[in-house]
This record gives sequence, structure tokens and C-alpha cells, in this order.
Amino acid sequence: MIVNIDDRRYNAFVKRSLDPTVRILQALADPARLSIVRQLAAEGDVCACDLACCGELSQPTVSHHLRVLRDAGVVSSERRGTWVHYSLMPEAVAQLRALANGLEPAGPRPASELGGRRLRVLRGSSPTA
Repeated sequence: MIVNIDDRRYNAFVKRSLDPTVRILQALADPARLSIVRQLAAEGDVCACDLACCGELSQPTVSHHLRVLRDAGVVSSERRGTWVHYSLMPEAVAQLRALANGLEPAGPRPASELGGRRLRVLRGSSPTA
């Protein structure tokens, strides 16, 4: 099945975040794009023709995914003759690392820090249900 999408009309309806972290996470939310990023992380500089997901996806679809990753600042591209080579942007990797480090669990807090809020248990129900 061939789908033709007019970028001008499509982009007018798509809500885009200005937050760079949100843009990176949105770009990585697609399994094909995540696969591309994982291959680039493992191999470094990769020619577009050598991306592993290319066997499963059509060339225009791969190009679309690479464009989304480029626009989000996840990958950079360099033309070498007729080939285009892609690599991960160090800034995006650092931003993801900082985000992951900031997601550590807070741990238990004393009841006095909860501001007097208490859980109500309804009669006849168990707290674990």
C-alpha cells in the first residue's frame, strides 16, 4: 500500500513541542526509529544503506524515520559521495543520560512530610484490594 502525505498539510495539524527532551522522546517512541538509534549506538557511523531496519521497511519509510531523528536532534548526517552516513549526536545522548539519572526513585518518606494526608479505607474492603 502506498501512502502519499503532503508535508505542508500534515505539519499544520501535528502539534510539535518546543521542549528538546520531549522531541527526543517522541522521536524514540517509534520501534523502527529506536532500532536505528540502537544500531548507531552499537556501530557508530553507519551508511543509510546499511541500516538493519532497511530490510523490513521501504526506502521512503527509512528516509522518513531518519528525517524525524534528524529534526529531533538525535542523529546527524554527512554526505559522502552518493551515500549518506548517520551518527548519534553526543548532545542527545547526554540529554537522555541526564534524564535517566534524574528518574531515580525518591524512596520512602515519613508520614509527617505528607502534609497530614491519610488514606481512607472503606469499611468492608481490604487495603490491598
